[in-house]
Amino acid sequence: MEQQTVTTLHTRFEGFYNVACLNDEEIWTSGDDNTMKLFSINQGSLLKSIRTKSGISPIDLTVTQNGDLVYTDYSDRTVNIVENEHIEEVIRLQNWRPRGVCSTSSGDLLVIMFSNDYTQAKVVRYSGKFIEKQIIQFDDKGKPLYSSGTHNRYVNENRNLDICVSDSGAGAVVVVNQAGKLRFRYTGHTQKNRPYFPQGITTDSWGHILTSDYDNHCVHIIDQDGQFLHYIDCGMHYPLGLCTDTNDNLFVAQCQINQVMKIKYYLKHKRYYLRSMVKNKST
Repeated sequence: MEQQTVTTLHTRFEGFYNVACLNDEEIWTSGDDNTMKLFSINQGSLLKSIRTKSGISPIDLTVTQNGDLVYTDYSDRTVNIVENEHIEEVIRLQNWRPRGVCSTSSGDLLVIMFSNDYTQAKVVRYSGKFIEKQIIQFDDKGKPLYSSGTHNRYVNENRNLDICVSDSGAGAVVVVNQAGKLRFRYTGHTQKNRPYFPQGITTDSWGHILTSDYDNHCVHIIDQDGQFLHYIDCGMHYPLGLCTDTNDNLFVAQCQINQVMKIKYYLKHKRYYLRSMVKNKST
């Protein structure tokens, strides 16, 4: 697999957590203070800085199809949208607190949240004017899909409309289909030194699922059926948030050194994977 670090961008946060691509040239970032910063990827320059409504650091970021920034605020239990630098609260929770958020291909929002007492976790889909449309919490046997506790959880939608959650408390990626039925759990690959500790999650145009493995300083790539494909391991330090652009460049938030790493990855692997698919279909 080819992997090449293209750009390293300094964010000026003291603790750096999240990334969300606005487009192929600009990226939103957030860390341990109350600002969300928009950077030029190629220039490395700060383009814009917006303070959260509550004055507390955001938990996660996503960008809508219209190019609007959305962030979750754990402290006041809200999900907020930023339009023309104006912040509007679009979801306020009562007995739950939001963690990860993503904007889907249909324009819905997926929010993973846990209860105030940390005993339950669920994914909620909001559509239209951010009205609750779907709750994903239990499997067919009535057992919780996601772990309890305060561990980080992030959510993303794959191109086949699966809902993918990195559940660090369970040490797993939990993937359900559009209807909320469990498809698989990925619990890591055995070659790394420490247990799998997934954090940020993203997908690419091939339907691959990528998760940052915080303790092993790498990113796992699995296919849309949960099969391990490869590691991205190119000297990253404590990777947390992830996102990809339209060219399948990967952006990694390196938490403790406060840098974005832009990685061009697996060009040869794509061709190999495509050949494997063609061969399998012909047999």
